[in-house]
Amino acid sequence: MKIEHLGIAVKSLGLSDDLFSKLLGKPSYKQERVEREGVVTSFYQVSDSKIELLEASKEESPISKFIEKKGEGIHHIAFGVDDIFFEIQRLKKEGFQFISEEPKDGADNKIVVFLHPKSTNGVLVELCQEKP
Repeated sequence: MKIEHLGIAVKSLGLSDDLFSKLLGKPSYKQERVEREGVVTSFYQVSDSKIELLEASKEESPISKFIEKKGEGIHHIAFGVDDIFFEIQRLKKEGFQFISEEPKDGADNKIVVFLHPKSTNGVLVELCQEKP
């Protein structure tokens, strides 16, 4: 496993893109809309890892609810894995709970699954694998 990216919930992708472009000294390499999750994302490469900015595109999206409860900030940590199906089974045997055990399409050409924060010390953990 490696840290693939950190997801940061933001109110305004435009303002946050401007801030992170200045902070990192380079523009976002990709923006993408994920309709099923109700988000628009923007990615920045930082060495071997990435930063993913997430703006809600629907009021009922998880990001909208997160910002309403906690405000802007770190939303999740994503670990890149070679075999997401193996990792799901391995982690289930270790007692971890999943929000959904079935991987789904995510942003940046990935399939993803989320572990429930109740089983990860309050941190939303994403496993992601490059689409085959």
